[in-house]
Amino acid sequence: MKTIRTFLLALLVSSAVHAADRPPNVVVFLADDLGYADTGAYGNTQIPTPNIDSLAKGGAKFMNGYVSGCVCSPTRAGLMTGRYQQRFGFDANAEGKVHPDDKGPRALDKGEVTFPQKMKQLGYCTGAIGKWHLGDQPGYLPTDRGFDEFFGILPYGINWKDPDGAPPPLLRGTEKVPAPPNFMNTFCDEALSFVERHHDKPFFLYLPFTGIHAQQIGAEPWLSRFDPSMPPNRRKYCADVAQLDDIIGRIMEKLRSLGLEEDTLVFFLSDNGGGNPIDNKPFQGTKWTLWEGGIHEPFVVSWKGRIPAGQVLDHPVIQLDILPTSVAAAGGKIDPDWKLDGVNLLPLLEGKSTAAPHEALFWRFGVQYAVRKGDWKLSKTGLDAPVRLFNLAKDPGEADDLAAKEPGKVGELQTLWDEWNKNNEPPRWIDKRWNDGNVH
Repeated sequence: MKTIRTFLLALLVSSAVHAADRPPNVVVFLADDLGYADTGAYGNTQIPTPNIDSLAKGGAKFMNGYVSGCVCSPTRAGLMTGRYQQRFGFDANAEGKVHPDDKGPRALDKGEVTFPQKMKQLGYCTGAIGKWHLGDQPGYLPTDRGFDEFFGILPYGINWKDPDGAPPPLLRGTEKVPAPPNFMNTFCDEALSFVERHHDKPFFLYLPFTGIHAQQIGAEPWLSRFDPSMPPNRRKYCADVAQLDDIIGRIMEKLRSLGLEEDTLVFFLSDNGGGNPIDNKPFQGTKWTLWEGGIHEPFVVSWKGRIPAGQVLDHPVIQLDILPTSVAAAGGKIDPDWKLDGVNLLPLLEGKSTAAPHEALFWRFGVQYAVRKGDWKLSKTGLDAPVRLFNLAKDPGEADDLAAKEPGKVGELQTLWDEWNKNNEPPRWIDKRWNDGNVH
């Protein structure tokens, strides 16, 4: 009996040591066109989002979380590389008719080493489920760019229809499979399966959801949770946010049931702001613009037992930081030769540092550009628009242009942006929507 007890005790100790030594799983929840103020964690009272709120309460909520693009593809290119996508000329969505003036394929450059490739080098299993939007030709597919498994759609969103009215092709790897009645539910089921199948070793799971992108779906039973007297588009939007939250809850519950919650680093954010009928308060602007409403996003990080709960952090951060933070959490080293623009947020998240992670953040969207340093933001939101200056601490809605009153600050930030842009490529392809349909 004593021998059996000794054996069991040794086994338990061995298991505990193994769990402690195991690198964390990494899960990235990426919403599509979610409004800044459309979750409870960021002040919404109309749409219950208990699961997103729980992630925020259980970890860190950034009040100044940003993305490097104001539309889908550029943000995803930055997320998948940890580098400003302008470094390789990826200013516009990876879609549309190829033009003779294009300077390369409308896809993520093959010379860029991707997030999943770096995680695979650290021994991770990698999976992407949802919307890719970084190239739809051979050589540029998710399984060509470091993902062991892919289940989802390539360009656009589930609102896209072909000339015959059919939904976008759904792929498992590179093979087409039948379109489901509810894409989001099917993506959730696939994510649960991925976690179940790979729970015994570290995994990186990227979940770029197709919700909440217009046209909104408004599937049941979520639609019935909201007042029928609401404007129809807003009601459908609320239903889609509620479904997204339920899906996040189901995936987090799967992690808990497998004893993996404390072994999983979780990120939640959106790729950019949306348009009607989202709520971007207190910001102005929507996607397609470099106003705060296009680029200032919900940004939550949770790692139970490692990141102290209940943090509300004001330092500006950006989605480029997710890659280096994940690599560092996995025990990897950030090689300066990678030339990352993102930084490791763990020292800030763990309370080991209070320093701002970035001196400044930068944006370029074709003819639009912006830079934020501290509380100050300089922006040009169109080819013929003036250069504007705002103090975001006092004026988050960008209503009071201080450019005329603060010419020194304008010059400082313009010089900073010009120096940053010297190291970027010109856009490799053009999107006329950069400037309300007019590119000169």
